Amino acid sequence: DRRKGNTGSNLLALLETRLDNVVYRMGFGSTRAEARQLVSHKAMLVNGKSVNIPSYMVKVGDVISVREKSAKQNRVLEALQLAQQVGMPAWVDVNADKAEGVFKAVPDRDQFAADVNESLIVELYSR
Repeated sequence: DRRKGNTGSNLLALLETRLDNVVYRMGFGSTRAEARQLVSHKAMLVNGKSVNIPSYMVKVGDVISVREKSAKQNRVLEALQLAQQVGMPAWVDVNADKAEGVFKAVPDRDQFAADVNESLIVELYSR
């Protein structure tokens, strides 16, 4: 699957659309590792269906929710509280009361907070 445009920006966009990362960005996990564990342990639903593959590619418009049983866990509630204090990225819309969110758009390069030189990463892996 070949994509047009800047390779580094495409790489970052692909990483941002992984389910484990989207779960982290929506604030359901306080760390990426915790978000990955939530996905692996079948605590997350995508459009109402259980998905336990952390690398699952989320599409624009997908509804990501926490299973009812898992939504009551202290770690999920605390992570959501922390995320609301810090703020959510513009490309996700989260309803903390329902423990669900919508992936609104694939983020552009200028929307990333990370200070990453993606061209160095692409250069490393292109050898």
